[in-house]
Amino acid sequence: MSDPSEPYGPNRQREVYAGGMLANQTPDLPTSPEKLAELARESLSPEAHAYVAGSAGAESTKDENRSAFDRWRIVPRMLRDVEERDLSVSLFGRELPVPVLLAPIGVQSIIHEKGELAAARAAKSMDVPLVLSSASSETMEDVADELGDTLGWFQLYWSADRDVTASFLERAEDAGFEAIVVTLDTPIMGWRERDVKHAYLPFLDQEGVANYFTDPAFRESLDSPPEDDPSAAVWRFTEIFGDPSLTWDDLDFLREHTDLPIVLKGILHPEDAREAVERGVDGLVVSNHGGRQVDGAIGALSALPGIIDEVGDEVPVLFDSGIRRGADAFRAIALGADAILLGRPYVYGLAIDGEDGVREVLQNFLADLDLTLALSGHDSFETVDRSVLVESDSE
Repeated sequence: MSDPSEPYGPNRQREVYAGGMLANQTPDLPTSPEKLAELARESLSPEAHAYVAGSAGAESTKDENRSAFDRWRIVPRMLRDVEERDLSVSLFGRELPVPVLLAPIGVQSIIHEKGELAAARAAKSMDVPLVLSSASSETMEDVADELGDTLGWFQLYWSADRDVTASFLERAEDAGFEAIVVTLDTPIMGWRERDVKHAYLPFLDQEGVANYFTDPAFRESLDSPPEDDPSAAVWRFTEIFGDPSLTWDDLDFLREHTDLPIVLKGILHPEDAREAVERGVDGLVVSNHGGRQVDGAIGALSALPGIIDEVGDEVPVLFDSGIRRGADAFRAIALGADAILLGRPYVYGLAIDGEDGVREVLQNFLADLDLTLALSGHDSFETVDRSVLVESDSE
């Protein structure tokens, strides 16, 4: 483990309280994730807000993601030395100062004009890793340049055009990304009632296609370059975006085309976790895509303990879907996750104030996480396991 981390919580508290009491300045962004989401809505078009905030069907899976956290309660312990705290974790040989990564969220140009570049700058300023979506509005190379030495992973939407998939893997490795996160739960898009209501799919407006339009394999599949015939290029994108025919046997294709660690995102069943490990996968992300794919699905946190019991000691397991506050991350880690992915909150910060908004969301989130760790009686996540929680019958 590294030297004790910066005291995120007390530092942030001092900064905020001194600003208020000495300079009559209050934080620019709401500290409440719920209020943050409300303010972001005012900054977005109705279509963009629906695309980001919405989920599949009646959105019961998104609701279940949140209620699953309420079923686990933290049991604080007293009189333990928590003056110095170490929030660091190690993943694939890289030590991270905090167990938090920015989740892969595509099409950020509909959120803010600087999109993924602003998110990357904020991530770099906080030394928080970023997972870049295949469907980004900026190229993977440009985002990697913004990240610099800050850890970046590349999220792969496995294309029906195998040449495009292979090209993305090669480009990601050449750009300096250090792992491939393969999203399994989106071979086709779920039924998202808000998007259907607005008849809105941003890709058709040439948003979120930067990696495709600049990709040599994708361009080779076109009759004319995207600059000359963007409509045809967009149509081609919709044809090859996902591949519903994939099976476990296809994982060999990925290993043939990259030496990077392969992490499968979207795992919810212990048998799938076991299959992944048996197939030589390097890591897992327990996730239901924030409720955006299957309405009525299990909450991601409810799936986590069973997956940890099955494979938790064999590969790193990360958690995604429903994280809003530090206490959420603490509970996910206590249930066995090695780190968590933070999604919608940072995008709401991006919508409100670009790079500064993402940075402020991260400052508040890490402060909350640091204080939750300390006030629960722990100075590192090495001592945080399922024993620090009790399962509540009330919801």
